[in-house]
Amino acid sequence: MPAGKHILVLRFSAMGDVAMTAPVIKAALHQNPDITITFVSRPEFEDFFKGIPRLTFYGADFQTKYKGFAGLIKLFRALKKASDYYALADLHDTLRSKILRRLFRLSGLTYAFIDKGRPEKKLLTRYPGKVLKPLKPTAERYADVFRKLGLEIRLDNQLTRKPKVLQREVLDITGAKTKTWIGIAPFAKHKGKIYPLERTEQVLALLSEENIDIFLFGGSLLEEEICLAWEQKFANITTLVRKLTIEQELAVISNLDVMMSMDSAGMHLASLEGIPVVSVWGATHHYAGFLGYGQSEANIVADNIECRPCSVYGNKPCFRKDYACLYNITPETIAGKIAELIKHA
Repeated sequence: MPAGKHILVLRFSAMGDVAMTAPVIKAALHQNPDITITFVSRPEFEDFFKGIPRLTFYGADFQTKYKGFAGLIKLFRALKKASDYYALADLHDTLRSKILRRLFRLSGLTYAFIDKGRPEKKLLTRYPGKVLKPLKPTAERYADVFRKLGLEIRLDNQLTRKPKVLQREVLDITGAKTKTWIGIAPFAKHKGKIYPLERTEQVLALLSEENIDIFLFGGSLLEEEICLAWEQKFANITTLVRKLTIEQELAVISNLDVMMSMDSAGMHLASLEGIPVVSVWGATHHYAGFLGYGQSEANIVADNIECRPCSVYGNKPCFRKDYACLYNITPETIAGKIAELIKHA
């Protein structure tokens, strides 16, 4: 690749998927010191990329300023005016990113886009006749886009822990760390990925018997209500839901010893901060490529029911109607896996 080139990168959502791009972007910049990157995503994800040298984050709000097709034209013009780019890397391959990359193509810009492996994922999730084999990790699919543009990039898939200093307003909520800190992120966008909440409460009851502090993570008003009830029920639990900014949440996560998460954003935020995760999988499967960067398969908790996985994202209703893939996992199994990781933290 010619020296001193600027690459425009697109990845708009979802939170976990955007977080998964960060270690790839870091590797691309570190291993190719002659490039710079402008990363375009939703404004709320900027904190994932703070402190990365030679990276400029461009927040694109598709609900207001860049809404609809006219908004995409406006975004294209703003980005085009901001810099001369060597190439465009589309890490999303959705309607929005396709429109943008084609607009840039008309202006003569080279681009490459992600191969999401949809045919392979259909074979992985069909039932009967499932082809149950590991597919390419999503981080490698992101890296492949840069490789198509001429960059050399190698991913080490290792966790790097760097605890951050907590601000006074955060410490007012968490208190100082005097014992083991465990994070619990029990929610996900789709039902097929959420461990039943009554059983999550049983996990919390088991963990509350230990000399540890537990912090709950979530986002919605309903999740806030659920976590407040758990906080009131168990002495060593503190809910952080809707109390902190993303940057502050990442700082707390960086000080955890272990995180428990569904196949959801919590796992990927922990990966950003180098924290090992006990990940609980229901309708989805890590073979689809979404295990957190640097996370170990040994820390996965899942049932091997023959119909699993039934979907890539957990958004399909359970055809059995009973979500056995989740209910077959006992609270004791999850609590035991967390205890095992605490010993080695």
